[in-house]
Amino acid sequence: MGSHLCRRAVIYIRQSTPHQVMTNQESLRLQYALRQRANDLGWDDTNIDVVDADLGLSGSTAAHREGFKDVIARVTLGEIGIILSYEVTRLARNCSDWYPLLDLCGYRQCLIADRDGVYDPGSTNGRLLLGLKGTISEVELHTLRGRLTAGLRAKAERGELTLLLPAGLERDANGVASKDPSREVQQRISLVFTTFLEGGSVGKVIRSFRDRALSIPRRDRFGDIAWRTPSASMISGILRNPAYAGAFVYGRTKSCRTTYASGKLKTARCPMAEWKVVVKDRYPAYIDWDGFERIQAMLRDNHAEYQRNQTRGVPREGAAILQGITWCGRCGHKMSIQYKGGSRYVCNSLLNHQGKTLCQHLPADPIDAQVVAAFFAAIAPAEVEAWRRALNARQQTDEALDRAEEQQVERLRYQALLAERQYNRVDPDNRLIAAELERRWERALRELRQAEEALTTRRATKSKSAMLTPEEQNEFLALGPHLPELWQRPDVSRADKKQLLRTLIDKVVLHRITRDRIAVRIVWCGGEISQLEVEPRVHALHALTRGTEMQARILELARQGFDDAEIANTLTQEGHRSPRRNYVPVRTVQIVRQRHRVLQDGVATRARHIAGWLPVTAMAKRLGVSSSWIKRRIRSGTIDIQRDPWDKRFLFPDTEASIVALRELKTGARDYLVFDPRANK
Repeated sequence: MGSHLCRRAVIYIRQSTPHQVMTNQESLRLQYALRQRANDLGWDDTNIDVVDADLGLSGSTAAHREGFKDVIARVTLGEIGIILSYEVTRLARNCSDWYPLLDLCGYRQCLIADRDGVYDPGSTNGRLLLGLKGTISEVELHTLRGRLTAGLRAKAERGELTLLLPAGLERDANGVASKDPSREVQQRISLVFTTFLEGGSVGKVIRSFRDRALSIPRRDRFGDIAWRTPSASMISGILRNPAYAGAFVYGRTKSCRTTYASGKLKTARCPMAEWKVVVKDRYPAYIDWDGFERIQAMLRDNHAEYQRNQTRGVPREGAAILQGITWCGRCGHKMSIQYKGGSRYVCNSLLNHQGKTLCQHLPADPIDAQVVAAFFAAIAPAEVEAWRRALNARQQTDEALDRAEEQQVERLRYQALLAERQYNRVDPDNRLIAAELERRWERALRELRQAEEALTTRRATKSKSAMLTPEEQNEFLALGPHLPELWQRPDVSRADKKQLLRTLIDKVVLHRITRDRIAVRIVWCGGEISQLEVEPRVHALHALTRGTEMQARILELARQGFDDAEIANTLTQEGHRSPRRNYVPVRTVQIVRQRHRVLQDGVATRARHIAGWLPVTAMAKRLGVSSSWIKRRIRSGTIDIQRDPWDKRFLFPDTEASIVALRELKTGARDYLVFDPRANK
């Protein structure tokens, strides 16, 4: 003991939580009283140190306990002869921290003492006793946690566990939950759900609220209602909270087995299917449970994580109408969109994740046109009623937003009156308080004036734009059968078109069968499937599946004496098409026929020699000039001549007068010539 007395004695003091520090004063007094025990063991007051830096911190880990780390460092340096703690659980409740301390104390000959005795970690008996105490301490921690968790779980399964209620719900003295007595708070919470169901995204809810300068109720750190400018996290928190659907839920988060830098345990949200306890109809509901589940499905669907969540994402303003709902029919992955060089649906999942080649890249425009046509065919029987329901829903939402604005103005008017009364009651001589109350009054009046001006402006705008006569309303409803025409209107945004398609279409599966054929499978929301086929443009005739067959048919009909127009019409009726058209143009027939040097019989389309007339090349030879010399003067207007309506060439009269006139033009004797066309064929 003599060698230990030469070193310092350290009294380690710890309480697990700040609440215990404040309430368990007797335990704290007993720990500080260990100074007397150190004196009894032979240490002077000058050689006794008290380490209480870990008050309010749990002993389950040593990562965040600076006092415990300091004790270990001083033991390592050989400065400490004995460590005193009221019980060993104060030092550590984790064997991974406890046994290294025993090894270090045994190596440095440092004693450990508690209220039961003094132990030498370097001896077999001392290490055995301390090891048992550390193990029991760790097991005790798990036992206590298990008992507390079981009690919470049992109380939660009955729906009786008291949790903090969100804004819009409050609990009375008897523990009974009810809606907030403020009608503005109630209607504002309901308006969040209504606006989301109409708009379909959190961003649209935020824009709708901010356009009208509406705030939303939130709880501050004291649990009181505070009005805040809406943000994405606030709106999302309201939409995801099951308490607004009247349900008590316990176990919405799970531990991630990691901690933040501050030592706080990281948690993650669990899917609805993994919630531990769900007790419905426990609170007054702002929305029914079916509506809440629908909102959660919409939020998941809006989250554009293709490979992990298999969702569609929020409709955006891109040109590809099927954004977010196209799937590859070859590999089954989600298809992305590429706008460079034209809109295309691209399946690059295997390329990005496995380094393989690009799976598919398909032109978007012909596919979009076919799918939109199928959508119109499916929606035509019920489109009038759909427009009527949409109009009613929009009117109800506008009315709810108007009421919210009026309630906000009423609340601001009350706050201004309250600030005025507070200012009038203050002693004028107390200028510090009077100045602050005057500032609050002026701010309240300014906010009230801004809200009233915004409400007045909106009412005036609404009165000018929303006044429709019954005849105009009937005419508007009569536009239902003309939805395809309305689709092309510039004021209908692409995002609205995409949202409209998603009301009936769940997904579209694309698969390029051949270079000129794309199979399109539309999966409707009800589960029905429609099979379509799109014929995109290709770069050449040989890229067509029936290209060789069409060329052979053109040559066959041409040798039989049919003209190009008849051949083109016949091939179109037989189901052929050109590389860039859905029919066979006359020009395609001409190119194929001339490429194989098959000339038409009968009257030639262009006579090589017409008696009494000379083309440009023949006239150029007569004059001894190039053909381009004559063509340049025709383009400049120096030679006024028209193409022959039948031969489609420039024809000059084969007369001596024409030759002389052109030679004079060549020498500069003339500046301008006019030639009349042929009078008849």
